[in-house]
Amino acid sequence: MKKQVIVIGGGASGLAAAIMAKTNHHSVLLLERNHDCGKKLSMTGNGRCNYYNQDQDLSHYHTTEQEVLKEIITEENQKSLLTFFDEIGLVSRIREGYYYPYSNQASSVTKLLKKKAEELGVRTETDCLVQTIVKKSDKFYLETTKGPKQADVVILAAGSKAYTKTGSDGSSYELAQRLGHTILPVLPSLTFLKGQEKALYKIWAGVRSEAILTLYENGQVKKVEQGEIQLTKEGISGICTFNLSRFVAHGLLDGTKEEIKINFLPCLEKPTKEIARNFFEERNHKLKNRTLAELLEGILKEKLITVILKKAHLRESIAWQELSMEEQDRFLEILLAFPFSPIQTGDYEQAQVCQGGIPLKEINCQTMESKKVKGLFLVGELLDVDGDCGGYNLTFAFLSGMLAGKGIK
Repeated sequence: MKKQVIVIGGGASGLAAAIMAKTNHHSVLLLERNHDCGKKLSMTGNGRCNYYNQDQDLSHYHTTEQEVLKEIITEENQKSLLTFFDEIGLVSRIREGYYYPYSNQASSVTKLLKKKAEELGVRTETDCLVQTIVKKSDKFYLETTKGPKQADVVILAAGSKAYTKTGSDGSSYELAQRLGHTILPVLPSLTFLKGQEKALYKIWAGVRSEAILTLYENGQVKKVEQGEIQLTKEGISGICTFNLSRFVAHGLLDGTKEEIKINFLPCLEKPTKEIARNFFEERNHKLKNRTLAELLEGILKEKLITVILKKAHLRESIAWQELSMEEQDRFLEILLAFPFSPIQTGDYEQAQVCQGGIPLKEINCQTMESKKVKGLFLVGELLDVDGDCGGYNLTFAFLSGMLAGKGIK
């Protein structure tokens, strides 16, 4: 039976939901609070939009309901999603398993979604903020800044609190809560970390370095990330840092002791002191009459070398052979396990996504329909699912929107 459907939110999940609902012959009205749809989507990935990844291992997704998530991120659903991308006209450029639009422009993804919705006959109202949703009998009644609306089905796709400048203010959580849903604590994710030693960080600010980051919680290894990190005047940033930030945010909230050890010598096969000691013994033998700072040239950038030596309480002019065994140990420890104690994450303004939200156990994972309110569908960042960097958050947004649009009966 044809239903009157209102989709709230014109981002990735909302546009996907609108397209699929209209494809299945429902009447669809999409309400977007911004002046245009896809504002956040068009900014994703520094304007390049990594929207999918060939590696769909569930370890890249985080939720309190991992068993339920298994029923959403299935091989069949992944194939359907790739078909959806093809049907809207998206041509992929795949780099090491990461999917980008071939144009390398995030705006291309937004334009293709909007064009498909327009061709199908999805009606769109922009500059329209939904203020309340009430269900009476079998109908939903909405109060908006453009007057009252009513529908048989509502798909709530209005996002989280992340990237607030795109209009994501978290008001969708309140709408869902008023309809009877639980909201798990919402915290920033995929963001930078601030540390304690700001005097040192001011020195290394602006440096990019290959590194291995190991996060310890109460002294136990929680997660390891390797790649390029960005050193900032307040701490650390970059993809590796982002992937640790969700755990740090939770730990800081719960009072867990959070510590990150940074290995600035990932070029070594094994990060042991003895292997590193042999490396510098050989380098010192090969490069005669060099200071310790000069032995580090070609390995680390100058500002980072200064920080390493300051942290190890060593002069830049000292030579390797002049170091006592205790000084060698201290120097190698700093290089292999530079201590970083996070005291704060970036806030919602800087976070790419949020963690927390509506628990997956409150939805039908086949259709994304609420188990509490018939006819209400919940998708995207509103749900308690967040992913690593690498296209996972957009994958879940598109996939959940697609399932909701298909799931309307």
